[in-house]
This record gives sequence, structure tokens and C-alpha cells, in this order.
Amino acid sequence: MTSALRLPHHDGLHDNRTETGHTPLLDHLRHAARDARCKSYVDLFGACAALSVNRDVATQAASDVLMRCLSQALGRRPILFRAGEPETSFDEDWLLALARSLQTGDTASCTFLLHSRVPKHAHRNLVFLLGNVADNFSQI
Repeated sequence: MTSALRLPHHDGLHDNRTETGHTPLLDHLRHAARDARCKSYVDLFGACAALSVNRDVATQAASDVLMRCLSQALGRRPILFRAGEPETSFDEDWLLALARSLQTGDTASCTFLLHSRVPKHAHRNLVFLLGNVADNFSQI
């Protein structure tokens, strides 16, 4: 098995997060994950029923349900750091990449990201929830 080497300093690579801070979406998801830790179990398939017709309520409910059901979609509990933390976990990077591919309409990347970690039966619900949350953030 091979693994990629992490190069600490490479002049050709540029990461905007180190200059501008994290995206608002990542901090929002981190807050939602922190708040969802003490809430009861919600089934991924019944979760969409919790969403409201009211846009503001639906946005907050989608964030809450996404963070409460993400462990079901991934098959394990995701690693999410505190809001404002400069480091990002693999799970956070994966979520942001998926949200970015949903917003830009990059179907190939979205398909790859979903197939790499999420069972097929959970694709539609995860895309719906993350797409709903990501639509409210202009920059991801």
C-alpha cells in the first residue's frame, strides 16, 4: 500500500484558508456538530421530514439533521474540530469538497466523493441535506 507524502512547505501550493481563515460553512457545521452531540438519534431517511417550509427554519434544521446523521452516512463518527480551529480534519475537508462540488455542479467530483465513503442508499439524503446547507453560503 502506498501513501502520499505531506510536504510541509511547497512554494507551488497555495491554501487560502491560512490567509483568510476558515470558510463560514465549516464554522457553521462545526457549531451544528457541537450542538447535535447532546441531541437524540435521528434516522437519516426520516430526517428530511424534519425540514420546514420556512427558509430560515429549514436551513437550521438541515444543518442540525446533517450533523446528527453524518455518522450513519459515513459508517463511523466524523472528526470535527471546534469552530475557529486552524487545523482541519479529513472529514471536514471531505465535507467541504463535497459541498463545493455540489455548488459548482461538478458531478464527477461529487460522484467520486460520495462513492469513496458513503453507501449508495444514503447518497440522495446526504446530497439533499448538504446541498440545502451549502446553498446559504456564497463562499465555500
